[in-house]
Amino acid sequence: MGSNMGNRFEHLQQAVNLLFDEVGSVLKISPVYETPALGFEGDSFLNCVIWLQTTMSSSKLLATILSIEKRMGRERKKTAGYTSRSIDIDILLIDDEVKKTTKLTLPHPEIENRRFVLQPLAEVNAQIIHPISQKNIIRLLAETLDTSEIVKQSKWLRNPKSDYDISKFNYIAIEGNIGAGKTSLATLLATDFNSKLILERFKDNPFLPKFYEEPNRYAFSLEMSFLADRYQQLLEDITQYDLFKDNVIADYDAYKSLIFAKVTLGDEEYNLYKKLFHLMHKELPKPDVYVYLFQNTERLLENIKKRGRDYEKSIQPEYLTKINEGYLEYIKMQQNDKIKIIDISELDFVSNRSDYLTVLRRIIE
Repeated sequence: MGSNMGNRFEHLQQAVNLLFDEVGSVLKISPVYETPALGFEGDSFLNCVIWLQTTMSSSKLLATILSIEKRMGRERKKTAGYTSRSIDIDILLIDDEVKKTTKLTLPHPEIENRRFVLQPLAEVNAQIIHPISQKNIIRLLAETLDTSEIVKQSKWLRNPKSDYDISKFNYIAIEGNIGAGKTSLATLLATDFNSKLILERFKDNPFLPKFYEEPNRYAFSLEMSFLADRYQQLLEDITQYDLFKDNVIADYDAYKSLIFAKVTLGDEEYNLYKKLFHLMHKELPKPDVYVYLFQNTERLLENIKKRGRDYEKSIQPEYLTKINEGYLEYIKMQQNDKIKIIDISELDFVSNRSDYLTVLRRIIE
């Protein structure tokens, strides 16, 4: 990114903020360098390199960047040659992708010829391999013929990710009804913040398909198998981490066993189940924050249908309503400062970055 008009540093910071808001998580920002205008007469530039993580395609990414530039006052003129600009955002590399279209060339064709690109890129990640030359960035920097003067600035750009730091929570449990998006959110958070991820192992449960076919017959077998498996998984996974140092995110909490069992079991079976549960789980650590994703029943059924698991086709709205009521009843009995109820009925945090940040703000507030 570069700017040589107006408050250059503020333009770079605004661009970083908008990229974070609309494109993806900011992994690293290089120092800022001042460099002379290249190829035309103009004021010196402030330049930097930003390393982003995004799920966008290259075409979507380019369209988003052009939109950001336009909103920041960039006017792209059709005349040949370079001109001064409030902001210039170039895509240098997307993993090891190589492509050439009328709108985008990857990797950027001028990387090897620009010291003001190579120096900050090397400080972000010197070992990135150029997908065409197969040379790493530090070697390209050593070999470049560009002798332009670049001056490192003492002022650093701020990473907006620091406003969403979840490291104050050592153990986060993401909960919600079937199809609410627990696993998706837990995975996004763990990826963004380099957290340890614990995902419920429900796919291999042999009783789950049978339960949806004959709930009365297989309810107790299902709940007992989940009880044993969840306990074993949490015991094995959580105890291998230092909860004073590691940040752990799970897509379920141990108490979901009681919530589901109360809905599926008769009174006598539930009382026995509850005794076993408390005997087994009394030593397990409790999450620092318990996030409940509330989703209306209609959206839950849509999500369940989209993911296409055959054994879930028979799930009825009444069953989802009972599960939701069970969660809310459990939440009422807990310490309110640890519970975050987030209504996501009108949000799509998987496809919409803005919705994801809304959920993230609710977790840390």
